[in-house]
Amino acid sequence: MKILKRHSLLKVVSLNSISVFVSFILGIFSSKIIAVFLGTSGMALIGSFKNFSGMLKSIATLGINNSIVKLFVENKDDQEELSIVYSTFFWLFLGISTLLCIAVEAMAPMLSHLLFYSNQYTTPIRFFGLLLPLMVINSFWLAIYNGLEKYKSIILIQVISNVVLFGTTAYLIMFDNIEGGLLSVALGEFLMVVVTYVFVSKDKSYFQFRLQKILSVKYLKIIQRFSIMALLSAVVVPVTLMVIRDSIVRQYALNEAGLWDAINRLSGFYMMFFSSGLSLYYMPKLASIHTESEFKVELKEYFKVLVPLFFVMLLGLYLAKSFVLKLAFTAEFSSINDLLIWQLIGDFFRIMTLAFGFQVLVKTMMKRYFIIELLFNCSYLLLALYLLPLYGIKGALQAYCIANILSFIVVLLMFRKLFSKS
Repeated sequence: MKILKRHSLLKVVSLNSISVFVSFILGIFSSKIIAVFLGTSGMALIGSFKNFSGMLKSIATLGINNSIVKLFVENKDDQEELSIVYSTFFWLFLGISTLLCIAVEAMAPMLSHLLFYSNQYTTPIRFFGLLLPLMVINSFWLAIYNGLEKYKSIILIQVISNVVLFGTTAYLIMFDNIEGGLLSVALGEFLMVVVTYVFVSKDKSYFQFRLQKILSVKYLKIIQRFSIMALLSAVVVPVTLMVIRDSIVRQYALNEAGLWDAINRLSGFYMMFFSSGLSLYYMPKLASIHTESEFKVELKEYFKVLVPLFFVMLLGLYLAKSFVLKLAFTAEFSSINDLLIWQLIGDFFRIMTLAFGFQVLVKTMMKRYFIIELLFNCSYLLLALYLLPLYGIKGALQAYCIANILSFIVVLLMFRKLFSKS
C-alpha cells in the first residue's frame, strides 16, 4: 500500500487493473468462442470489422478525449467557460458523426465487399453507422469523467460494459455465426452508451452545464490541432492493418490472416492494461505540467515502475504461452506458439515509446507526432509487404517488431536534449 501511495502512476494502473483483468479474462473466453464456432477465417473477418469500426469511431470523435481533458484542466474553475467548451465539442462532433452515419448507410454494400469479400454482411455495417452519433455522446461523457479524474467511475463503466458485451457476443456467435459476431462489434458500442448513461444520470452534478448552440472559434482552433493529429491515426493505423491483412489473404489464405489477427487480439488484451491506465493517469497529468523538469519526473517514474512491470508480464506470458494459447484458442491456432515472440518484443518497445508519445500528443507537438506515426505505420507496412512473401505471417510480425524499435530510436533522438540537461 505504501508503494501505491508513493507512485501515483502505479496507483492508477493498479486500480485500472481490475477493469483490465475482467476484460482480459472475458477476452480470452470470447477468443475461445470465436475460435471454436468461427475458426481462423471468422477471426480474420471480425478483425477486419474491428479495424474498420475503430477507424470510423476515431474519425467521428477526432481527438475529443485528449482535447477536452486539456481544456478542462485549463478552465476547471470557470463554469461559464467550460459550458462554451462543452457546447463547442458537442455540436461539432455530433455534426461530423451524423454526416459519417449517412455516408456509411449509403456505402454499406461496397464496404461489405471491401471488408468481407462478400456483399452479404451489410446489416452490421449499417447498424454500426447508425450508432456513430451515440458514440460521440458517449466519448463526450467519458472525456468529462477523465478530466474530473473520476477513475473509479470510468473503470466501473468499463467492467460492466465488458461483462454485458461478453454475454451478448457469446449468444450472437453461437446462434448467428459470423454475422452474429460482426453484429456484436457494433452492439458493444451501443451497450457502452447505455451503461455510461446510467452513471451520468446518477452523477448529474458533474454534468450541470448549459449546452448552448455555440461554436467558439478559440476552441475550434485547439480542436483543429488535436483533430488533425487524431485524423492521421484514425486513418493510417487501421488502413495499415487492413492492407496487411488483405495481402496475407491474397498471398496465402483467409485462415492465415486469422492466425495473424489472433496474435493481434491477444496482444490487445495485455496492451490494454497499460495503455488504458496511462490514458487515465497520463492525459490529465501531462496536461497540467508545463516544464521539462516536471516531465522528467514523470518520465523517471514511468521507466522505474511501469516498464519493468510490463517486462515481467511479457516474460510470464512467454513462459506460459502454451497454456494461454490453449486456453484462448483451438488446435487450429497452434502455429501461433512459434510466432508470438516477435509480437512481445515489438510491444515492449511500443510501451517505452508511449512514455514520450503521450507528451507529444498532449502538448500537440504536431511535427513530431506526424513523424512518429508515419514512420511506424509506413515502416510496418513496407516491411510487412517485403517480408510476407519470404516468411509468411512471421514476416508481418517481424515487421511490427522492427517498426517499433525504429520508432523508439526516433523518439529518443527527438528528446535527446531532455537527457543532456542535468
